Amino acid sequence: MSMLKIVAVPTHNEGWRFIAIFAGITVVLSLIWSVLFWPGLAMTIWCYYFFRDPVRSVPQQDGLIVSPADGVVSLIVETLPPPELDLGDVPRIRVSVFMNVFNCHVNRAPIGGSIRRIVYHSGKFLNASLDKASEHNERNALTIEATDGQMIGVVQIAGLVARRILCEVAEGQSIDTGERFGLIRFGSRLDIYLPAGIQPLIGLGQTMVAGETVLADLFASGERRKYREI
Repeated sequence: MSMLKIVAVPTHNEGWRFIAIFAGITVVLSLIWSVLFWPGLAMTIWCYYFFRDPVRSVPQQDGLIVSPADGVVSLIVETLPPPELDLGDVPRIRVSVFMNVFNCHVNRAPIGGSIRRIVYHSGKFLNASLDKASEHNERNALTIEATDGQMIGVVQIAGLVARRILCEVAEGQSIDTGERFGLIRFGSRLDIYLPAGIQPLIGLGQTMVAGETVLADLFASGERRKYREI
């Protein structure tokens, strides 16, 4: 991989106006006091990388559920899915991936299929790492029906400083595994509701890469994998 590909990472279209704002502020600050140019430049570069949209290598094996977000697995719990997902009243494993302000925030489909539901809820802006954020925060819920008929729920949740959830798909649309479907600005979280009986193949604290890290396998059987810190 060339140095140019590492440095010149593509940027999501949503980010250009924010990059322009940061760059404009940097120019104004440098006119006031030249020393302020450097922190302004650093913030502009950070803004550019916040909205980065790198190419990912998506696994092609049937039945694999991949992470929809970059970040860290903050919660793995068994719970009832939110009513808006229309996934029934049987408890499912919910995996939460927390994205801090340094993670890539482009969201990707955990599995290929058809988007059956999209429901937006306004709400609070609590710390997205908290369990109660799933219920109280602003969120956007999607239900994806896989090709074998199994349903997976994905919920975009706004965080403490996030102020906009962007969803770029529509109900009835087909989507491929790892395909981009949205973005959340400035710190947030994604919840994934696995089909009943499916166990995650990841552990708490594990670093996830959207579109690449395998989160679960619809065709796998057995108990949840165990992890230890070393």
